[in-house]
Amino acid sequence: MSQPKRTERTAMSFKTKQDQVADILRERVISGVYGRGTKLKQSEIAEELGVSITPVREALHILEAEGYISGLSHRGLLVPHFVPAATQEIFELRLMLERDLTAHAVPNVTPEHLAELRSFQNVVSEISRGRDRLATRTANFRFHFRLYELAGRPQTLSFVRVLWAKYPFIYQELGGRRMHHIEEHERFLDRVAAGDRDGAVEAMVDHIRSGWNELHKHGWLNGEPPAPEHGDGGEDRRKLAGVD
Repeated sequence: MSQPKRTERTAMSFKTKQDQVADILRERVISGVYGRGTKLKQSEIAEELGVSITPVREALHILEAEGYISGLSHRGLLVPHFVPAATQEIFELRLMLERDLTAHAVPNVTPEHLAELRSFQNVVSEISRGRDRLATRTANFRFHFRLYELAGRPQTLSFVRVLWAKYPFIYQELGGRRMHHIEEHERFLDRVAAGDRDGAVEAMVDHIRSGWNELHKHGWLNGEPPAPEHGDGGEDRRKLAGVD
């Protein structure tokens, strides 16, 4: 099965170093590699990624401005906890802005772009069945933001990154959400392949709403849910990262 060959180090071959590091750290927060409440240490991140402290420090400043991390006196930088009371507004903003990005992106999707999106989707599908949720979230993040980049609307994209930092994706995985998630992505890709812009936008909106409905179904917005379980998934994570 074709999979995107992307390690965290080899991914850092475009953009500035600080932007490359910021991309990696966003993925780690969204996927849950860095759990909510985790303290981040610049030196450890720099060593893991094989870069100096400077781009890591600058990347952390970017993520703090976006809301992915927060600075607390005498405690350094932490990944903040979710705020259930804010989630309704965040969902409504996601729906509006991601609808816009999708509508602008779909006409720009070439056959090569579609193949790239399908490769991300193949990873989501394969790893989801193996119950490696960290890797699934990472592949999902890459799927959505590769699509949204094609919209050519960098300001809107920046706002959406901020919203993703505050949205409780991990709790959408309760129940049978994983398989619905795969089917929704496939439905979207089929509409794109058919040249059906309106149908693709509708499929993406339905996808976002479906995840929101899962939060309500399991009562997360009324209180803290049980922590989602994690599979071991080491082998699938290595596949996702392109590491043998």
